Amino acid sequence: MNPLADFVKNRRKQLKCTQEEFAAKAGVALTVIRKIEQGKENLSLSKVNQVLRMFGQVLAPVNQKQA
Repeated sequence: MNPLADFVKNRRKQLKCTQEEFAAKAGVALTVIRKIEQGKENLSLSKVNQVLRMFGQVLAPVNQKQA
């Protein structure tokens, strides 16, 4: 289970967008959306945040004890 992958995939589906449509709206390459939704670990932080901004979110440090 990958919380980031699940979050992006579920929110994209709520928007009723294909991966291609969502990538275009977010201004990123289709491969970025696919890598995020597949839970890949070698992602560009700036690209992930560009995608998350579509939902009013960004990645931020979280205390491990709270996660």
